[in-house]
Amino acid sequence: MAVSDGTERIRDPWGERTPYGPGERWPIRVDENCPAGVDAWFRSASVLHSNGDAMDIGVRDGRIVGVRGVATDRVNRGRLGPKDLYGWRSVHSPDRLTRPLVREGDRLVETDWDTAMGRIVERSKQLLARPGGWGRFGFYTSGQLFLEEYYTLAVIGKAGLGTPHMDGNTRLCTATAAAALKASFGTDGQPGSYTDVDHCDAIALWGHNVAETQTVLWARMLDRRRGGARPAMLAVDPRTTPVAREADVHLAPRPGTNLALVNGILRLIIHNGQSDPAYVRAHTIGFEELCRVVDSYTPARVAEICDLRAADLERAAELVGGAYRLLSTVLQGFYQSNQATAAACAVNNLHLIRGMLGRPGAGLYQMNGQPTAQNTRETGADGDLPGLRNWANATHIRQLAELWNVDGTTIPHWAPPTHAMQIFRYAEQGSIRLLWISATNPAVSLPELARIRRTLSSADLMVVVQDLYRTETTELADVVLPAAGWGEKLGTFTNADRTVHLSEKAVEPPGEARADLDIFLDYAARMDFRDRDGRPLIGWRDAEGAFEAWKRCSAGRPCDYTGITYEKLRAGTGIQWPCTADRPHGTERLYTEGIFHTDPDYCETYGQDLSTGAEHTAQEYRAKEPRGRAFLHAAHYRPAPEVPDEEYPFMLTTGRTVYHFHTRTKTARAPELNAAAPDVWVELHADDAARLGIGDGDRVRVTSPRGEMFAPARIADVRPGTVFVPFHYGCFDAPGRVAANELTVTAWDPVSKQPLFKVAAVRIGKG
Repeated sequence: MAVSDGTERIRDPWGERTPYGPGERWPIRVDENCPAGVDAWFRSASVLHSNGDAMDIGVRDGRIVGVRGVATDRVNRGRLGPKDLYGWRSVHSPDRLTRPLVREGDRLVETDWDTAMGRIVERSKQLLARPGGWGRFGFYTSGQLFLEEYYTLAVIGKAGLGTPHMDGNTRLCTATAAAALKASFGTDGQPGSYTDVDHCDAIALWGHNVAETQTVLWARMLDRRRGGARPAMLAVDPRTTPVAREADVHLAPRPGTNLALVNGILRLIIHNGQSDPAYVRAHTIGFEELCRVVDSYTPARVAEICDLRAADLERAAELVGGAYRLLSTVLQGFYQSNQATAAACAVNNLHLIRGMLGRPGAGLYQMNGQPTAQNTRETGADGDLPGLRNWANATHIRQLAELWNVDGTTIPHWAPPTHAMQIFRYAEQGSIRLLWISATNPAVSLPELARIRRTLSSADLMVVVQDLYRTETTELADVVLPAAGWGEKLGTFTNADRTVHLSEKAVEPPGEARADLDIFLDYAARMDFRDRDGRPLIGWRDAEGAFEAWKRCSAGRPCDYTGITYEKLRAGTGIQWPCTADRPHGTERLYTEGIFHTDPDYCETYGQDLSTGAEHTAQEYRAKEPRGRAFLHAAHYRPAPEVPDEEYPFMLTTGRTVYHFHTRTKTARAPELNAAAPDVWVELHADDAARLGIGDGDRVRVTSPRGEMFAPARIADVRPGTVFVPFHYGCFDAPGRVAANELTVTAWDPVSKQPLFKVAAVRIGKG
C-alpha cells in the first residue's frame, strides 16, 4: 500500500502512478494532508466535485486540521485530489457567516435568528393568504447539500406550500444527465460503476475533461493505461486538455455540433456491421428510425459540419466500434451545448446498439458535475418528484400523498415542474415574490448576469440566501442565513455511480451558524405545516430521522435505499443503490439482464420530443409497448441558436480548472488552491491571437451582445475561432467585469432545460 503526504498535489494533481491490468483490483494509495497531530478521525467524502472520494477528517482541539483518503472505499481506494487535500482549509476562513443578516435600507446588518426567520415567515404567510399564493414561492438550491436536507426541502415545497417552482443549480451542470437517462432507460440512475475502468478495453470521453473535474477518476484511468493491455482512449473536446493529450484519438469539433458528430459515428458503426443485432432486437425500440436518421451523416458531411477531418472521424468510429468492453463518460462539453439531450442520448444509442451495458467494463456514465447532484434528482429538490417518480402518473402522486398524508391535489403535478431558468424569469416578471437560494451563487453562475442582478435587486422580490460566506448573491439578498458546512453537520450524499457515503459531524459550526436541515426544520415548524390529520407535516427532528423517512419514500423505486443504514455506511466503504433486503450490499451495475425501467407504470417520464421538448402523453407512451426495452432516440443536427458572424466572429465556450469548484465560494478561501489559479484568463489560438495583435498575457476585452469581461490572454491549443474562459470568477475576486457569464446567452436545451454555456458568439480585442 502506497502512502502519499499530498503536499505536491498542486503541481501534480493526479499523483504517482500505480499501474494495473484488466480485471485486476485498483491498487491502494492513501493520500494525506494533515500537518498537525490528530485527536480523532471522522468519516466523510468530498463535496468539491462529483467523484465521491471517501476521506477521513482529522480533528484536533475542536478544529479540522487535515484529511486522509479511505483505503477501503470502492470509489477512490485511498486517493484524494487537490481540492480534497486542500479544500478543508476554507472552513477556517475568517469571513465565515456566523450570524443572520437582514437588509436595512441599502445595508445588510447582523440580527438574531428569530428576527431573520420572522421576516421570512411573515412574508410567506402574506403570500399564502392570497389566491394562488403557492405560486409566489421559488426555491433554488444546490448540488452541495445532503440528501436529508434535500428531502426535507422537497416535502416543504411540494406538500407544505404546494409550489412547482423548485430547482437547483444542478440545472446548470447535470440536468441533461438525468434527461438522457430517463429518455433512453426509463428512469434516472447511472447504469455503470467506476469499477468498469478496471475491465474496459476502450474509454470514450464525450465533452468530459475528467483530468480536471474528477482527478481521482482520471488517476484510475491513467493507472489502467500504464498497466498491461491498456484501454484505447477517445477524447471529444475543442481544447487540447490533459485528456486530449493522453488520448489515442482526439476530436476537436466546432462547438455546438456534438449531435452531428455522434450521428456520424453511429452511422459508421452500423455500416461497418459492428452493432449487436440480437441485443438490439431483444432490448431496444427504434433501431430502424435511428438508421434512417443517421444515414445521411456521412464522414464527408460530418467533417464539414464539425470542421474535422473525415479520416479522424473514421478512426474514432473504429476505436469505439471495435471495443469489446467500451466505457463512455459524458459531461459539460455535451450537457451545456447545443442539442444537449439529443447528443447525450446519441451516446446512449451507441452503447445500446453495441450491447455495451450491464457487464464489467461495458459501462456508461452520464456524469454529474456536483457532489450531491444525484440527491437533488432522487429527492425531488430539483423539480423532479421524490423517488424518481413520474409527475404525470396519477398513481405516483397518490403514493406520495399517502406517504405524506396530504391531499394529492396539494402536490404540484398539473404541468411539468418549473426549471431554474423559468424560475428566474418568473422572478423577473414579478409572479414569484419570495426566492429562497441555498448554497449557491447565481449572481456568478447563471447566464447573462446583468439580467440576474436586476432580478435579484427587485424591490418586489424577497431574496433569502443561506450560505457559508458572503457572496455576490448574498449582497443582493434581503435575508442571509449562516449555514454549517462540510464537517460541521451529519448526513449522506450520493456520487455519480450511485455510491452513498456518510459524512459525520466532526466539529461545531462557527458562531450561530446552523445546519441547512435545521434551518428547513425551523421554517416548517414556524409555518406550522400540518398533514390531513393535523399532525406536523415534517415528523423528523434530525438527520437520521430524515434518512429513515427518505428510505420509506424510496422503497420500491429505482433508487431504493431501504437496505442502507448509517451503521452500514460507517463500516468502511460507500454503498451503491439500489440496496435492499435482497441486495444488502448494494448493486454495482444496472440493466444486467437487459431489462430497463421503461414499464409505463414504473417509468419516470413519458418522454419528450428531443427537438422541441414537447411532452408525450401516457397514451402515446403506452402505445409503444416498451416491455422493459430501452429507447433509441434519433434526431437531426440543427445549428446552435447563436453562431459567430461578422460582428461577433468567435465562439465562446466556458469551463473549469482543476483547482476550483463552481464560483470559488470555498476554493478561493483555501490558500493553496487560490494561489494555484488566482485570476481569470482567456484562451485563444495562436493564429487568432497573431491576427488580432494579442500577445500572451495581454489584457483583452471579450464582448457579446449581452455584456463584456476583461482578462489576460493565454495563447493555448484551443481550436481556431474558439475562445475559452473559466466560469469560476466573479466580482468578489477582482475589480471590473471578470465573470464569463457576463457574456453567455439566456437559452437552454428544450428537453433538459440546461443553459447553453458552450455556445455564445463574441468578439475579442485588446482591453
